[in-house]
Amino acid sequence: MEEALVEELDDEEQLVRRHRKEKKELQAKIQGMKNAVPKNDKKRRKQLTEDVAKLEREMEQKHREELEQLKLTLKESKIDSVAVNISDLVLENQPPRISKAQKRREKKAALEKEREERIAEAEIENLSGARHVESEKLAQILAARELEIKQIPSDGHCMYGALEDQLREQNCALTVAALRKQTAEYMQSHSEDFLPFLTNPNTGNMYTPEEFGKYCDDIVNTAAWGGQLELRALSHILQTPIEILQADAPPIVVGEEYPKNPLILVYMRHAYGLGEHYNSVTRLVNSATENCS
Repeated sequence: MEEALVEELDDEEQLVRRHRKEKKELQAKIQGMKNAVPKNDKKRRKQLTEDVAKLEREMEQKHREELEQLKLTLKESKIDSVAVNISDLVLENQPPRISKAQKRREKKAALEKEREERIAEAEIENLSGARHVESEKLAQILAARELEIKQIPSDGHCMYGALEDQLREQNCALTVAALRKQTAEYMQSHSEDFLPFLTNPNTGNMYTPEEFGKYCDDIVNTAAWGGQLELRALSHILQTPIEILQADAPPIVVGEEYPKNPLILVYMRHAYGLGEHYNSVTRLVNSATENCS
């Protein structure tokens, strides 16, 4: 009984720890979203408030469902344990008991199956949803330029990861970590170009030097999302224009003053449950094949 209690506490503690980490990552993302929207843009500020509320609701619901599932699983495990103990009292030569490791594997498999079913259901619902519509529009925009999306992991580093991928095509080996470091250093050395666009979400006032320093530290040391300010800094660092393609608005180009072919990113507003995401692009396979023939 003591071992079962310890195992139960370990499972719940791990879930709570993961939930705490996901909430922290969400707050970092939300902060990045807020920083990217100018204070005087009331329309985008209103949309931002709605988007933030939606993200928080979705995460709260997800965490609640996972906690309920864990409690249900633990309850079923207790029932199974009691049943086994009773059978020990009345039966002889019963089959070998399932080991704790096997139970953990079965529980993990059941949770993974449930997760996959939820994903499948979400994909079916999404066929007529915003994500599908956005993907269709982007596919048409990219196809007209003989391009297609190249998926980048949604880990908080997606903007830097997309640029790393684009630079690799130009035989430039800058990593995500290097891009983050150079971005923070450039922004700190050109603070007058960036401070006017950063406001404290609680007071609405422009960042103090201390707050700006913390913002730059987060760029280097956390998975804080990158936005327009960071893209502007990177265009100067690389002395290269960066073009951002999107479904419902014209392309945005930062660093137009540089006479080079732009690095191309795809901005997706509805890519994942947590919202915005950046991907890279690559040449369409068919068109690349035709050009080689």
